[in-house]
Amino acid sequence: MTELTMELRPIGRIKSPVTEKPADGFDWREVVAEIEIDPALAEGLDGLTDFSHIMVYWWMHRATDKAKMALKVFPRGRKDLPPVGVFASRSPYRPNSLGRATVRLLERRDNVLVVQGLDAIDGTPVLDIKPFIPGYDSPEGGATAPEWTTRHQRKN
Repeated sequence: MTELTMELRPIGRIKSPVTEKPADGFDWREVVAEIEIDPALAEGLDGLTDFSHIMVYWWMHRATDKAKMALKVFPRGRKDLPPVGVFASRSPYRPNSLGRATVRLLERRDNVLVVQGLDAIDGTPVLDIKPFIPGYDSPEGGATAPEWTTRHQRKN
Protein backbone atom coordinates (compact mmCIF):
# COMPACT_ATOMS: atom_id res chain seq x y z
CA MET A 1 0.00 0.00 0.00
CA THR A 2 1.33 3.45 -0.91
CA GLU A 3 1.89 5.66 2.10
CA LEU A 4 -0.21 8.79 2.11
CA THR A 5 0.49 11.75 4.33
CA MET A 6 -2.49 13.70 5.62
CA GLU A 7 -2.62 16.98 7.42
CA LEU A 8 -5.61 17.76 9.60
CA ARG A 9 -6.19 20.90 11.61
CA PRO A 10 -8.83 21.26 14.32
CA ILE A 11 -11.75 23.53 13.51
CA GLY A 12 -12.48 23.97 17.21
CA ARG A 13 -12.38 22.48 20.70
CA ILE A 14 -14.85 20.81 23.01
CA LYS A 15 -15.71 22.45 26.32
CA SER A 16 -17.18 19.74 28.52
CA PRO A 17 -17.78 19.30 32.23
CA VAL A 18 -16.17 15.86 31.77
CA THR A 19 -12.38 16.23 32.08
CA GLU A 20 -11.31 12.57 32.45
CA LYS A 21 -12.60 9.27 31.11
CA PRO A 22 -15.56 8.46 33.39
CA ALA A 23 -16.17 5.16 35.16
CA ASP A 24 -18.22 2.39 33.57
CA GLY A 25 -21.93 3.07 33.70
CA PHE A 26 -21.55 6.79 33.01
CA ASP A 27 -24.36 8.06 30.77
CA TRP A 28 -22.92 10.37 28.12
CA ARG A 29 -26.41 11.03 26.73
CA GLU A 30 -27.04 13.46 29.60
CA VAL A 31 -23.86 15.51 29.13
CA VAL A 32 -24.32 19.03 27.78
CA ALA A 33 -21.14 20.40 26.21
CA GLU A 34 -20.05 23.26 24.01
CA ILE A 35 -18.12 23.09 20.77
CA GLU A 36 -16.15 26.28 20.30
CA ILE A 37 -15.43 26.71 16.60
CA ASP A 38 -12.57 28.87 15.33
CA PRO A 39 -14.20 32.33 14.93
CA ALA A 40 -12.79 32.55 11.37
CA LEU A 41 -15.02 29.54 10.49
CA ALA A 42 -18.21 30.74 12.24
CA GLU A 43 -19.95 31.64 8.97
CA GLY A 44 -19.70 27.95 8.05
CA LEU A 45 -22.20 27.20 10.84
CA ASP A 46 -25.00 29.16 9.13
CA GLY A 47 -28.05 26.97 8.57
CA LEU A 48 -26.91 24.28 11.02
CA THR A 49 -29.60 25.16 13.58
CA ASP A 50 -32.21 23.97 11.06
CA PHE A 51 -31.11 20.44 12.06
CA SER A 52 -31.99 18.77 15.37
CA HIS A 53 -28.87 16.58 15.34
CA ILE A 54 -25.33 16.90 14.06
CA MET A 55 -22.44 14.49 13.61
CA VAL A 56 -19.24 15.58 15.33
CA TYR A 57 -15.84 14.17 14.37
CA TRP A 58 -12.87 14.60 16.71
CA TRP A 59 -9.35 13.48 17.46
CA MET A 60 -9.06 11.38 20.63
CA HIS A 61 -5.98 13.32 21.66
CA ARG A 62 -5.50 11.48 24.95
CA ALA A 63 -5.58 8.01 23.32
CA THR A 64 -2.26 8.22 21.52
CA ASP A 65 -0.27 5.62 23.48
CA LYS A 66 0.49 3.11 20.70
CA ALA A 67 1.51 0.56 23.36
CA LYS A 68 -2.19 0.34 24.32
CA MET A 69 -3.26 -0.27 20.72
CA ALA A 70 -4.04 -3.91 20.03
CA LEU A 71 -5.63 -5.60 17.03
CA LYS A 72 -7.83 -7.71 19.35
CA VAL A 73 -9.65 -6.04 22.25
CA PHE A 74 -12.31 -6.73 24.83
CA PRO A 75 -15.22 -4.36 24.03
CA ARG A 76 -15.51 -1.64 26.66
CA GLY A 77 -12.52 -3.31 28.37
CA ARG A 78 -14.86 -5.98 29.72
CA LYS A 79 -13.35 -9.44 29.99
CA ASP A 80 -16.86 -10.98 30.16
CA LEU A 81 -17.45 -9.95 26.51
CA PRO A 82 -15.82 -11.83 23.64
CA PRO A 83 -12.61 -10.34 22.21
CA VAL A 84 -13.04 -8.77 18.78
CA GLY A 85 -10.85 -7.00 16.25
CA VAL A 86 -10.22 -3.34 17.02
CA PHE A 87 -12.25 -2.34 13.94
CA ALA A 88 -15.26 -4.22 15.39
CA SER A 89 -15.02 -2.18 18.59
CA ARG A 90 -15.23 1.39 19.79
CA SER A 91 -11.82 1.24 21.46
CA PRO A 92 -10.14 4.66 21.51
CA TYR A 93 -6.76 2.98 21.01
CA ARG A 94 -6.66 2.34 17.27
CA PRO A 95 -4.41 3.13 14.31
CA ASN A 96 -6.12 6.52 13.91
CA SER A 97 -7.85 7.70 17.07
CA LEU A 98 -10.89 9.29 15.48
CA GLY A 99 -14.14 9.75 17.36
CA ARG A 100 -17.62 10.40 16.00
CA ALA A 101 -20.97 10.92 17.62
CA THR A 102 -24.42 11.99 16.54
CA VAL A 103 -25.61 14.53 19.11
CA ARG A 104 -28.59 16.79 19.73
CA LEU A 105 -27.94 20.40 18.76
CA LEU A 106 -29.46 22.57 21.49
CA GLU A 107 -28.38 26.02 20.34
CA ARG A 108 -25.84 28.15 18.53
CA ARG A 109 -24.25 31.29 19.96
CA ASP A 110 -22.06 32.84 17.26
CA ASN A 111 -19.14 30.37 16.97
CA VAL A 112 -20.31 28.13 19.85
CA LEU A 113 -22.58 25.10 19.48
CA VAL A 114 -24.30 23.71 22.58
CA VAL A 115 -24.90 19.97 22.22
CA GLN A 116 -26.15 17.05 24.27
CA GLY A 117 -24.74 13.52 24.22
CA LEU A 118 -21.17 14.18 23.07
CA ASP A 119 -18.88 11.48 24.47
CA ALA A 120 -15.63 13.44 24.34
CA ILE A 121 -13.71 15.05 27.17
CA ASP A 122 -12.90 18.71 27.73
CA GLY A 123 -10.25 20.12 25.40
CA THR A 124 -10.76 17.54 22.65
CA PRO A 125 -9.95 18.94 19.17
CA VAL A 126 -12.87 18.88 16.74
CA LEU A 127 -12.05 17.94 13.13
CA ASP A 128 -15.40 18.34 11.40
CA ILE A 129 -19.15 18.77 11.86
CA LYS A 130 -21.87 17.55 9.52
CA PRO A 131 -25.65 17.70 9.76
CA PHE A 132 -27.48 14.46 10.49
CA ILE A 133 -29.95 13.82 7.67
CA PRO A 134 -32.61 11.19 8.48
CA GLY A 135 -32.88 8.56 5.76
CA TYR A 136 -29.51 9.52 4.29
CA ASP A 137 -27.50 8.91 7.46
CA SER A 138 -29.72 6.07 8.64
CA PRO A 139 -29.05 2.67 7.07
CA GLU A 140 -31.74 1.06 4.94
CA GLY A 141 -32.67 -2.57 5.21
CA GLY A 142 -32.29 -2.92 8.95
CA ALA A 143 -28.88 -2.65 10.52
CA THR A 144 -27.66 -5.57 12.62
CA ALA A 145 -25.03 -6.00 15.32
CA PRO A 146 -23.84 -8.83 17.54
CA GLU A 147 -25.93 -9.52 20.65
CA TRP A 148 -23.11 -8.46 23.00
CA THR A 149 -23.32 -4.84 21.74
CA THR A 150 -26.75 -4.35 23.27
CA ARG A 151 -26.63 -6.82 26.18
CA HIS A 152 -25.39 -4.22 28.63
CA GLN A 153 -26.74 -1.15 26.89
CA ARG A 154 -28.67 1.34 29.00
CA LYS A 155 -32.37 1.78 28.32
CA ASN A 156 -33.44 5.02 26.59
